[in-house]
Amino acid sequence: MIRLTTMAATRSVVFMSLIVGGRRVVFADGSSGGAARNVGHAGGFWWTAVSPSNVGLAVAVTVVAVAFTVVYSRRGSIGSPWSLRRRKHPLQYKQWSAFFTDEGRLSDGGVQFLKKVRSGGVDPSIRPEVWLFLLGVYDLNSTEEERDSIRQQKQKEYENLRRQCREMHRRNESGSDSKQTAQSSNTEDSQVLDSHDIEQVSSSTRSIQVEEAEKLNSESILQGEDCEKSGVTSEEAANDSDSTNSEETETSPLLANEEGESHDATVNSEETNSEETETLPLVAKEEAAESQGRKVNQEKDTQSPSSKAEEEFTTIWQRIIRLDAVRANGEWVPYSPSQASVSDTKARGIAKQVGLSDYEDLEPCRILHAARLVAILEAYAVYDPEIGYCQGMSDLLSPLIAVIEDDAFAFWCFVGFMSKARHNFRLDEVGIRRQLSMVSKIIKFKDIRLYRHLENLEAEDCFFVYRMVVVMFRRELTFEQTLCLWEVMWADQAAIRTGIAKATWGRIRLRAPPTEDLLLYAIAASVLQRRKTIIEKYSGMDEIMKECNSMAGHLDVWKLLDDAHDLVVNLHDKI
Repeated sequence: MIRLTTMAATRSVVFMSLIVGGRRVVFADGSSGGAARNVGHAGGFWWTAVSPSNVGLAVAVTVVAVAFTVVYSRRGSIGSPWSLRRRKHPLQYKQWSAFFTDEGRLSDGGVQFLKKVRSGGVDPSIRPEVWLFLLGVYDLNSTEEERDSIRQQKQKEYENLRRQCREMHRRNESGSDSKQTAQSSNTEDSQVLDSHDIEQVSSSTRSIQVEEAEKLNSESILQGEDCEKSGVTSEEAANDSDSTNSEETETSPLLANEEGESHDATVNSEETNSEETETLPLVAKEEAAESQGRKVNQEKDTQSPSSKAEEEFTTIWQRIIRLDAVRANGEWVPYSPSQASVSDTKARGIAKQVGLSDYEDLEPCRILHAARLVAILEAYAVYDPEIGYCQGMSDLLSPLIAVIEDDAFAFWCFVGFMSKARHNFRLDEVGIRRQLSMVSKIIKFKDIRLYRHLENLEAEDCFFVYRMVVVMFRRELTFEQTLCLWEVMWADQAAIRTGIAKATWGRIRLRAPPTEDLLLYAIAASVLQRRKTIIEKYSGMDEIMKECNSMAGHLDVWKLLDDAHDLVVNLHDKI
């Protein structure tokens, strides 16, 4: 018989008694330097026992001592305040199928389904189907018949958006041809002697600028802390339509590095500020505008886009989308065998359909991936012209299309994803500032010592986690880890969207209630996990930013989520 009892505890000395086969073994934590007599020492525990008469007793004592050593962890004064917990198994196909009633409706409103996703994520084999529920394409209470109707409707709406994209592309091409002809005629009539030399110098200068911008962008597409839109006018587009280099130069402010030192962005700042003032809603109306904006877009998706939106689409968004699409990495390839094995002919055919031709020597699977990114991002720019396209959005879409092979479904999942993420890409950066402020508050409430250190470094605004906020840990986690984090985050958002109350989670014994801001708690947790290094070694925000950027490949996503949920439990009522 094995029985374990606690005998006494004084300060940091803990005495434990183990009864093994009628013999008593006493353990005491020796961290306080107590003067207990002992025969041996194991992993921080002093133990004394009657001499065993068989090997079994010795093995039992050794196992228990090791177990206590693992469970009992002495935390340093500035160590991480959490212990590692194991991930539960992800949602499997059999479990997923069992959640549905005979009419195809999720039982109990999807509560058990969401609980399972929150604790372990989703098995890759059923992700394409499950994500449609998590991202709001299907209502959690919908029947199979209702979903069939929604499927047909969404397919038609997406096809209509793609039709608008093709029409704008054709109008832009025909307009460019006409302007090129007019420019050529005007140049011949003017007979300005130095015009050819001036054009050569201008084109050469713009080419150098483009090469520099592309070099910076190749190192980190999203290291830029400001996501800006170029102030290109219709006259500039007309004058430069005969030069590919000039077209790319006009959009180069969107390729700014993390220092935000874009000359073109500075030149056009007045125009950008004016545009922000005219088109962006007030901070106080942000949440209402989000909901209303989605409804308006759905009502207007059969109408032609405004002339202003069309101009931005043809002069800015299309070109930047294509640049980002061909630069997308191939980390997704092992997770999508069917897309990875696409033929070269098929990939190039799909690329031609969306007008993508500048893909150089990409492999067929990456050509296909780039073409799908172009198609869906262009459709989204038409669907949500207030946001249009900004760098970083391709990082969010890429994992989705790697999992979901149907473009229409991938598009509507992206729309659901962007319903919260879209504020990361607003020109006024209201959404980004709110999120950085919340991360700062979480750190302040949880660890005042770390917060004071950040204050001393003038880094309490937490600008060093900007990239994590914008692309939602996409750069810090592996492909599979990213999907796991997002699935848990989407499950929280789905619970709130469906109206599952906090009391419901309490009844099913889930400690952390769902929150819209789980990502921010996870970001704060990743910083708190490195508090010792930050406090003891770093004396500037640049050093902290490098530390955050070096997290890539070194994070345990389930440890991170566990820590984030602990923060939610302790702080969600305070923040």
